[in-house]
Amino acid sequence: MQIDLPVIWAAIIGLGVFIYVMLDGFDLGIGLLFPFFEARGDRDVMIETIAPVWDGNETFLVLGGAGLYGAFPVVYSTLLPANYLPLILMLVGLIFRGAAFELRAKATRTRHAWDLAFTCGSALAALCQGIVLGSLLQGIRIVDHRFAGGPFDWLSPFSLFCGIGVLVTYATLGCGWLILKTEGDLQRSMRSLMRVLVWLLLGMIGAISLWTTMGLPAVAHRWFGAGDLRWFLPVPVLVLACAWGILRSIKQRHEARPFVLALVVCFLGYSGLLISIWPNIVPPSLTIWEASSSHASQLFALVGTAIVLPIILVYNAMQYRVFKGKLRGGESGYH
Repeated sequence: MQIDLPVIWAAIIGLGVFIYVMLDGFDLGIGLLFPFFEARGDRDVMIETIAPVWDGNETFLVLGGAGLYGAFPVVYSTLLPANYLPLILMLVGLIFRGAAFELRAKATRTRHAWDLAFTCGSALAALCQGIVLGSLLQGIRIVDHRFAGGPFDWLSPFSLFCGIGVLVTYATLGCGWLILKTEGDLQRSMRSLMRVLVWLLLGMIGAISLWTTMGLPAVAHRWFGAGDLRWFLPVPVLVLACAWGILRSIKQRHEARPFVLALVVCFLGYSGLLISIWPNIVPPSLTIWEASSSHASQLFALVGTAIVLPIILVYNAMQYRVFKGKLRGGESGYH
């Protein structure tokens, strides 16, 4: 019996992308929260909560990109040309954020400038990721397995709105992380901010879902005309339940639950996306089988991934275990 390698690779890449969104999402979100806290002590604590782990979080972005190149090379001739500018700007944002991490700790007179670079870099990276997501959902023009559109097809009201939605999502994840990792006045401020962000997130999810069903016929048909409604129906119910749980846990002063439930909301949104486009890897027409490399290439890459991926997962789990617990003002874990 021959193994369906494209399905296995789609699962690996899908897992890698979700782990990246989950982990790098909250540290990008902390950059988005910087403008709400001007005190140097608060900003230092916010940075220190992610300083030991932020670069490891980005490992999964590399995993997703390398996996796509090895397993689905046709995606590079379609998805990348369709989104060159937002992808380049995303990398620029990540570079600025990384430089800000290193330089703000040593800067004195220019610290405010590096704080601004950290915020703008985080916002640019998150916005561009949302724009790419929106362009993927609205569909990419493909002829003979090649991109046949224009250089600005990605630019649309829907893709920009998806970019704003990712900004709100990451800010919510970052706020949940800081509730978990901080205490005192900063934690209380995060609890108050989380209440606002949860309602904003619900509004964005509802608006994007409605826009998707009304403006994108292919996705609407998948939701309501292809008999798949039973797979979608639990998603909005669970999203509302998680939002209620976050608000209740804030009221009851739980520390870990808001972050965990925010991650669950993120997973539900991600699962809804996958159900909407499956088995396409580049909507509206390019399936995972059409975009696949040869069986031998996928098998060779799978052997290496089977060795490397567990090491990456164990390493990331260990770093979170080592740096678990609260971070208090005056403590530093980043040098």
